[in-house]
Amino acid sequence: MSSMSAYAVTSSGERLLFGPLGELAEEEGVTDVAVTCDGRVWADCGAGMEERVLSVGFRSPRIVREYAVQLCAQLGHRLDDSHPIADAATVDGVRIHAVIEPLVAQGAALSIRFPDRTLACLDSLAQSGLFPMQWLPLLQALVAGRATVLISGGTGTGKTTLLKALLAECDERERIVSVEEIRELGGLRHGNHVSLVAREANVEGQGAIGLPDLVKATLRMRPDRVVLGECRGEEIADLLRALNSGHHGGMATVHADGVSRVPARLSTLGLLAGLSPVALAMLAEGAFDVVIHLEREHGVRRIAQIGCLRAADDGSLVGRPICEWDGRDPPICHRPLWDEFVARWQVPGARSEPILSRSGRSNRGRSEPVRSGRARLAPALPPRREG
Repeated sequence: MSSMSAYAVTSSGERLLFGPLGELAEEEGVTDVAVTCDGRVWADCGAGMEERVLSVGFRSPRIVREYAVQLCAQLGHRLDDSHPIADAATVDGVRIHAVIEPLVAQGAALSIRFPDRTLACLDSLAQSGLFPMQWLPLLQALVAGRATVLISGGTGTGKTTLLKALLAECDERERIVSVEEIRELGGLRHGNHVSLVAREANVEGQGAIGLPDLVKATLRMRPDRVVLGECRGEEIADLLRALNSGHHGGMATVHADGVSRVPARLSTLGLLAGLSPVALAMLAEGAFDVVIHLEREHGVRRIAQIGCLRAADDGSLVGRPICEWDGRDPPICHRPLWDEFVARWQVPGARSEPILSRSGRSNRGRSEPVRSGRARLAPALPPRREG
């Protein structure tokens, strides 16, 4: 039995049957599969979408529609004229999104995302090139020091992969409670982990449980870490309140184009929850200790920026990069922000690493004390510990 068999499991414990797409579901390295309305099949193995020819393909748009309906039905989701869009997922994170005509021109459009076949750790991600090896002690120190982490990036940049790797560094005694719209963290190998997932309304429009309700529920479950799979709506208000009320060490992801663009994204989500930009800035600055931004270029994923969020004098929220990496040259670190950051989180050996300043000049051997008394930066505090 292939490695995919362990993931494609329905809530009733049965294996999800992929039929014609089974050969792609079993293929190592496939992260995404898409079927267009005319039956053409595309797969992404890490270098972008490429068309694939199956041994048994889809001969017509009608067959594509029938296949999409049957696939969603295995996961208990309706896909018909009254419900022409379906979002479904297996217990361990295979995500299926389907749309049928008349919302598409004919037949159906189908998208499937597969989780990582192996549970990535920070060390393996560094070796694969997601971030420079000298950042490994930094990321480990953030987890050990219970920093609250916000991971940003576009679709397919590896946000969930990095989130799982960070959570894998957590102490086994810590209780992790995760909240998601579609379950992707269900396969997290952590003994004391509770995975909560939102529920849609039934055919009568009743019984819906949204992300805001679930975030509130986490606070009554004695969490050591609250994890939100993706900030995408009004649940941001409940998350910020939770993170500002003593629940340190939490993690979340958000779609954004860079550290400097995260404030605009959060402000937009805050407006959905009735939070003014000024109120959101005050909450976000105290909630998140670090922002890790991921990018994907020519199929290669990497941590492009590590930064922080600060409230400006006018009350607006500002994203400030602390260090940046283009995937080729040594990382560029912004001093004194970098020195203050690694001192706060007690990163081993960080000050002795060869660091390039913003101007690109090497700072090896340069004695530059950690400065205190900054106007709008958090003081160089020791890492957060459980009280």
